[in-house]
Amino acid sequence: MEFKNYINGKWVSGRKTFQTINPANEELVADIAHAEVTDVDSAVDAAKKAFDSWRLVPAPIRGEMLFKVGDILKQKKEELSQLLTRDMGKVIAEARGDVQEAIDMAYFMGGEGRRLLGYTAPVEMMNKFGMAVRDPSGIVGLITPWNFPIAVPSWKIFPALVAGNTIIWKPSPETPAVSAAFVEVFELAGVPPGVFNLIMAPGADAGKALVEHPDVRVLSFTGSTSTGRSIAELAGKHNKKLSLEMGGKNAIIVMDDANIELVTDATLWAAFGTTGQRCTAASRLIVQKGIANKVKELLVERTKKLKLGDGLDPQIEIGPVINKVALDRIHSYVQLGQKEGARALTGAAIADVDGKGFFYAPTLFDGVKPGSTLEAEEIFGPVLSIIEVESLEEAIEVNNRSKYGLSTSIFTQDVNRAFTAMRDIFTGLVYINHGTTGAEIQFPFGGVRGTGNGHREAGQAALEVFTEWKSIYVDYSGKLQRAQIDNREE
Repeated sequence: MEFKNYINGKWVSGRKTFQTINPANEELVADIAHAEVTDVDSAVDAAKKAFDSWRLVPAPIRGEMLFKVGDILKQKKEELSQLLTRDMGKVIAEARGDVQEAIDMAYFMGGEGRRLLGYTAPVEMMNKFGMAVRDPSGIVGLITPWNFPIAVPSWKIFPALVAGNTIIWKPSPETPAVSAAFVEVFELAGVPPGVFNLIMAPGADAGKALVEHPDVRVLSFTGSTSTGRSIAELAGKHNKKLSLEMGGKNAIIVMDDANIELVTDATLWAAFGTTGQRCTAASRLIVQKGIANKVKELLVERTKKLKLGDGLDPQIEIGPVINKVALDRIHSYVQLGQKEGARALTGAAIADVDGKGFFYAPTLFDGVKPGSTLEAEEIFGPVLSIIEVESLEEAIEVNNRSKYGLSTSIFTQDVNRAFTAMRDIFTGLVYINHGTTGAEIQFPFGGVRGTGNGHREAGQAALEVFTEWKSIYVDYSGKLQRAQIDNREE
C-alpha cells in the first residue's frame, strides 16, 4: 500500500518514499511518497491560485462543504479508526474518539459558515455607519503532531476552510497513512482543487520551506516547545501570523475531602490514556498529605493491572509509545528521576509484549522533589509523579510554578475550595472533579506560559487565527466629516 501527497486536487508520487510502521508490532503499514521542497512550492502555488475563487464562495456554502465532510467521516469512522491505531498505536476506543472529535468539529465549524460574526456599533457622526467584518487571512500552513492525527488537524483545517482560506497541511511523518486517508474524505466531499493540499515528508526541509514561504501568511503549529520556538523565530523574520500549541506539565490536585475512587479512575485515564502521549496528560499528582497514602495505595494496585498490547484488541488498555526514540527518551527520564532521589512505586521499565513493539510500563513515582526533572520536564509518556502538599494554597503554588500552563484539575467536594481554585489556577484549562484531559470542541483550547503564544484552538476562538478584522465606515452625509474634530465644540 502506498499513500501519496495531494497537490492541486491530484495525488502526487515522489522520487522516493518513506515508511510508516505499526508501533505495536513493528509491521509495515504503508509506503509514503516523500515530498520535497519543490512539492511545497507547487502546493503553495496551487493554494494561491485557488484562494481568489474559494474566498468568494459564500461562507454558508463553505460550511455546507464541511457538513459533507462530517457525513463522510461518520461513514468511514471505523475504517479510519482502525488505520489510525495501526499508524500510531493508541487503543481502538481512543482512535474512535479521535475521529469522532473531527466529526464534531466538522459540524460545529460548518455551522459557523452562517455565523462568521462581525459587528456594528454606534458612530460619532451624523449620517454615518460603521461595522467590522472578517476577511480570510489567505494561504495557511498547518503543521500537526502524531498523537491525535485526525482530531488536532481538524481543529485547524475546519476553521481555516470555513473562513475562506486555502491550506497546505504538513502532518507528522509518524502518521502519514491516516493523514492521507483523512484528506481523501475532503476529496470525496468535493473540496475544489488547490483549496486543500497535503505535504508529507520526514526531516525538517519541507516544514522549513513551508514556514519560510513568502506566500504563506498564517502558520498554525502543534508540537514540542523546542520546535515551536524555532518556527516562531523563522515566522517572526517574515512577519507571519503564528499560532503555537506546545508542551504541558499538567497537574491533578487532590484535596483530603476528595472522592478517592473517582480520583483513582480519573488519574489513571489522565496519566496513562494515549500512553501518556497527550499535551493534556497528567504528569503530576499534587496530593494533600492527609489522603496521600490511600491515593498511592489504590493507584499502585490499579496501575499494575493495566493491560498493555496491540490497540486493535478491545481488551487492551495501554498501547505502545510512538517509536524507539520515544521509548528510549522516556526511560532516560525515568532513570534520571531515580538518580535524583525519586522512588518508583511501580513500572519504571521498558515492557516486553511478545518481544515486539515499543511499550513502556505505566510508572508511578513518589518522593519527587520540587524543581527536579520529573517535576519540571514534559516526559510525554506514561509517567506520573506524586507530590505531597499541606494545603490548597501550596497545591496551587506548586501547580502554577510550572513553565507550562495547559491543563489543571482539582478534586474536592468543598465548593469554596473549588471556586478558589478556579480563580487562582493559571492554566488554559481547569477541571473540577475530573482529570486533565477531555476537551470539547465548542470551547477554546490552549495554554499559557511555555504552552502557547496567546492564540486558541477550537470554539469560535479558533476563527481569530484564520481571519483578519476589517473596519468599514460608510459616510452618507455628502460632506467631509472629520471624526474627533468636527463633532466637538470647544
